[in-house]
Amino acid sequence: MAINSESDFEEMSLKLFDYQMENNLIYAPYAALILKGKMPANIYEIPFLPIEFFKQEQIICQGKGVEEVFLSSGTTGEQSKHLVADLSLYKKSYLNTFQQFYGDINDYCILALLPSYQEREGSSLIYMVDDLIKKSGHPKSGFYLNDLSELSNTITELEKKGQKTILFGVTYALLDLAAQHPQHLKHTLIMETGGVKGKRKELLKEEIHKLLEEAFLTKNIHSEYGMTELLSQSYSKGKNIFKSPPWMKILVRDVNDPLSIMGDNKKGGINVIDLANIHSCPFIATQDLGRTFDDNSFSVLGRFDNSDVRGCNLLIQ
Repeated sequence: MAINSESDFEEMSLKLFDYQMENNLIYAPYAALILKGKMPANIYEIPFLPIEFFKQEQIICQGKGVEEVFLSSGTTGEQSKHLVADLSLYKKSYLNTFQQFYGDINDYCILALLPSYQEREGSSLIYMVDDLIKKSGHPKSGFYLNDLSELSNTITELEKKGQKTILFGVTYALLDLAAQHPQHLKHTLIMETGGVKGKRKELLKEEIHKLLEEAFLTKNIHSEYGMTELLSQSYSKGKNIFKSPPWMKILVRDVNDPLSIMGDNKKGGINVIDLANIHSCPFIATQDLGRTFDDNSFSVLGRFDNSDVRGCNLLIQ
């Protein structure tokens, strides 16, 4: 089913809720305890599964095999595990989202500076970026593990040719690149993926982006909002304003009443409906804080104080 309107999204969400109640042995009893015999009439009444369940439980619908396991960063036993039954859903999601926000992948050179993600197994971000690198078909597309000099030289070469380029980078590595190899970027987009994780002093997100903007003489730093437990991602083209593809929606819950969904322009916990998560769980209550706006965009404002440190951490603003 194509998602072309709010009513399409709500219809598909309620259909997936029914599917989850019939087939998800973790989500169904949790939701039933909250609903107490009632059925949701709209998306605002659907229960959201706390993201912590992905650490302790096997979140997958009955009868589905596991095609891939995506793991969050963290020590063994503390990692979230996303059991993916159908990788084609993930591929369709990120490729269609890229097309929607940035256009034809063949027009780009895709560079990756993601050392902390590359150095562990099971990263959904590495899986996506690796596929984007291959799909771009550009001879200079690739991963640059810790070689900042080679990466800087490659960017300089691409800039001289006027080649449209996207550099996906983990926060601390981008800051190192900015400090050691500043240059004027006219054709290269910096895509910050988050993640400082004790590598350096924590900075506000706006401070990080200001440092990168000054080093690369660019107006906006782009960002990707995604996580291990999702098969979709949102993108910001600057100023911490994110937009989602039609099959993904952000709601904000009351921090004091987690079953209550708040309206726009109010700070609260981020709940995600990801319709690509058909066979795991489409309804997830994250540990991120955010604010939604009336045009379906949103901002990420940090994390709950009592949440643990994970690879997709976003710094408090």
